[in-house]
Amino acid sequence: MNKMVSPNDLLMDDDGPLYVAQKKVYPQSISGTFRNIKWRLMAVCLGVYYLLPFVRWNRGLGAPDQAVLIDFPNRRFYFFFIELWPQEIYYFTGLLILAAVALFLMNALGGRIWCGYLCPQTVWTDLFYAVERWVEGDRRERIRADAAGMSANRAARRVLKHSIWLVIAWWTGGAWVLYFSDAPTLVKDLATFQAPAIAYIWIGILTLTTYVLAGFMREQVCVYMCPWPRIQAALTDEWALNVTYKYDRGEARCSLKKSIDLRAHGEHVGDCIDCNQCVAVCPTGIDIRDGAQLGCIQCGLCIDACDSVMKKIGRETRLIGYDNDINIQRRVAGKKEIFKPIRARTAVYAGLIVVVCSVMLYALMTRTLLDVNVLHDRNPVAVRLSDGSIRNGYTLRFLNKRGFDRVIAVDIDGPSNAQVHIIGVDSVTPDRPMIVLGRDQTTELRVLVTAPFNEQPEKSVPVTFRVTDIGLGEVAAATDHFVTP
Repeated sequence: MNKMVSPNDLLMDDDGPLYVAQKKVYPQSISGTFRNIKWRLMAVCLGVYYLLPFVRWNRGLGAPDQAVLIDFPNRRFYFFFIELWPQEIYYFTGLLILAAVALFLMNALGGRIWCGYLCPQTVWTDLFYAVERWVEGDRRERIRADAAGMSANRAARRVLKHSIWLVIAWWTGGAWVLYFSDAPTLVKDLATFQAPAIAYIWIGILTLTTYVLAGFMREQVCVYMCPWPRIQAALTDEWALNVTYKYDRGEARCSLKKSIDLRAHGEHVGDCIDCNQCVAVCPTGIDIRDGAQLGCIQCGLCIDACDSVMKKIGRETRLIGYDNDINIQRRVAGKKEIFKPIRARTAVYAGLIVVVCSVMLYALMTRTLLDVNVLHDRNPVAVRLSDGSIRNGYTLRFLNKRGFDRVIAVDIDGPSNAQVHIIGVDSVTPDRPMIVLGRDQTTELRVLVTAPFNEQPEKSVPVTFRVTDIGLGEVAAATDHFVTP
């Protein structure tokens, strides 16, 4: 008879449960080198995110003056002096490639540098923690308050904390929508409830996600939701520097008093006094002394905590630091440390970044601001006129990316003795039609090409439409075929 298996049995294996309940983390404040780096980077990241929509950039009459703007109605992306059209989506592909390779390079040099210092989840969680400490106190005060239960004072502090969190989250959502419209105008419309409904919807969505992810889920996002820690683990190598407990120095652990007694008797003890300060300051609540872990975001706060303790007891700092197992083994063997920031892996990543940047820069510097596309009529493909000549119809789409109108001439190369007629355009030079293209827009026109039948020996010949800016000399061309029925 088969044994019945309960659902709880299915969730267990020989190593224990497949998941654990969230354990609340109370990170302690700390000061030091890496904490200062994180403060500065957080100020820069938040400053850029919140203030960039208000930076102005003069592009001339009639053009938007917001430095960074995603203009969906007019299908444009503006970034200071750069203006990108939908046809230039490949630049965004290049940026995605650059972002990926830059992450790989960061990982090869210093592990999860992105996670510890620049990731939006880390930046906003740090900001929310700062508010929490300011309102409710540091680690010990918050632990005692949670153990003591609810009181009027604690309730008031919680209301204040969550109110500040919601204001930060609301402005985070509000700043995001400012990148899609003129920022000062949209702020005024939002304040007077005249903004489009979609703006309020997105502000609400981003307010909720920021409030929940930075205020409640916090380290759970890094450990369970984010895929990068798992990808990073597969990409790292033995030379990458990671936040590491130098067990060759730290073991065996014992209290400060006991270590002094043992050293006085000539016994070997490590520098670690088991104070657990590295655990107290960790934003994910791990113990770095247990080795490399998925929960470690490489923020370096445990380094600052350990250094502060080592300074107080008069021992060498950097018991915890950016290191690797190779150097630990070399120190155990009495050899000198070796660091290899420049090696095949990092050279390849850096080379890829240079190549992609060079290609994108060259494409940007040499791109034409005049373009033309051609589409041949499908039905009928060609028409034989009463005089025996052959006529083909085309649709030409002209693209003028400049901020002013310009006159262009249309020439063709292909059928012998062909004549060009642009429907709806009266040109003073019928043999070489000239048209005016409006500034910063596309213009679509019907074009008829007529050629004598007896001078077209082939059923299909290439035909190239060449457009030339009369004033600037810019040239663009598009090719299709002239067909004989």
